[in-house]
Amino acid sequence: MKYYSINRKSPAASFSEAVVRGLAPDYGLYYPEEIPELQNGLLGTGNTLHEISFEAIKRFVGNEIPASELQSIVEDVLNFPLPIVQIEKDIYSLELWHGPTAAFKDIGARFLSRNLSYFLRNENKEVIVLVATSGDTGSAVASGFLNVDGIKVVILYPQGKVSNIQEKQLTTMGNNITAIEVKGTFDDCQKMVKQAFNDDELRGKLNLSSANSINVARFLPQMFYYFWAYEQLNDRKKPLVFSVPSGNFGNITAGLFAKKMGLPVAQFVAATNINDVVPEYLKTGIYRPRPSIATISNAMDIGDPSNFVRIRELYDDKLESIQKDLVGFSFSDEDSRFSMKSIYNQFGYVTDPHGALGFYAAKKWLAGNDGQCIFLETAHPAKFLEVVEDAIEVKVIIPDTLKECMDKAKIATSMDNSFEMLKRFLFEM
Repeated sequence: MKYYSINRKSPAASFSEAVVRGLAPDYGLYYPEEIPELQNGLLGTGNTLHEISFEAIKRFVGNEIPASELQSIVEDVLNFPLPIVQIEKDIYSLELWHGPTAAFKDIGARFLSRNLSYFLRNENKEVIVLVATSGDTGSAVASGFLNVDGIKVVILYPQGKVSNIQEKQLTTMGNNITAIEVKGTFDDCQKMVKQAFNDDELRGKLNLSSANSINVARFLPQMFYYFWAYEQLNDRKKPLVFSVPSGNFGNITAGLFAKKMGLPVAQFVAATNINDVVPEYLKTGIYRPRPSIATISNAMDIGDPSNFVRIRELYDDKLESIQKDLVGFSFSDEDSRFSMKSIYNQFGYVTDPHGALGFYAAKKWLAGNDGQCIFLETAHPAKFLEVVEDAIEVKVIIPDTLKECMDKAKIATSMDNSFEMLKRFLFEM
């Protein structure tokens, strides 16, 4: 399998080259030359999570990792449950918070770290993994790369715009993990990271790689839980829809890839907060990036989603084709609070602010369509403790995986929204 740059100004790359580079030399996102179909009989016939995931991902990895090694990586990455929980008739929650940092990004970050470690195993060089986070990406990447030889991780996060627990996770690991607190928004952090990859001097002197969902090894394994959610359904005759809380759109891109490979999904619903660039595009055909606005669902506070170019590539940039498979709804903070409270009051189920919007979008889709909907509960509610407890007026139980970091001291470098400051910092590391 070869990967080409969406900008089409760089040579095609192997999977390993795409993973190690993160971004193509022309600064475009890598995209597979083909999206192969799964073999008949793989889905809906009792195969395990590990079996399905291996069969799906090996088509993108090719022979660059031996089959036995790739199987071991998949089994190591997926060593926690990914259950669906029925909330009400025709609506299910796909709980993606059972991993080490209690967020869906554990799957992609763990897979990426193990791939990168494998590809660099014989290299006598240090790689700096540079990542911007609006909350959960940073902690998942930090956990996945903690104490990996030859790799330093630098995480940029927006000051005052992540939850207290998220910030603790980002800033307390130490060792080869460095946190930078940027005086700005997530969009500012993401821009600084992109500028670093676009800087010839940095790329010439440092070995940079990306751990955001722009990296193919971050977003592709997110297909795993879409396949597994389908396997857990008791009734596969009703049309199936996934409602996905969406920020940078890597998560829903992986779902659309899974559909292209043969997963029987009727549609995907992109649930966003008031940062509604993509829902607006789906309605008007106009893509209008703009500065993000802070909300209580901070992981979706993104004004120019990086991965949406991959969705446009998947559908040859034909709006009508995208609209057949993807619809978008945007909601306010009040909608999120109302949804969290109503889910808890009616069903005794606690959601985080992002999953609550996924549920709200599922309800909205089912109001006008026949089928069943799985919404993604992308993070443990305790990661947004104050917001959730204020909404449902009940104490949220904090899992042990999150308690561990709460009493540790924060260690972070404060930085202005300045690429030159970041560049100087990276050279001095």
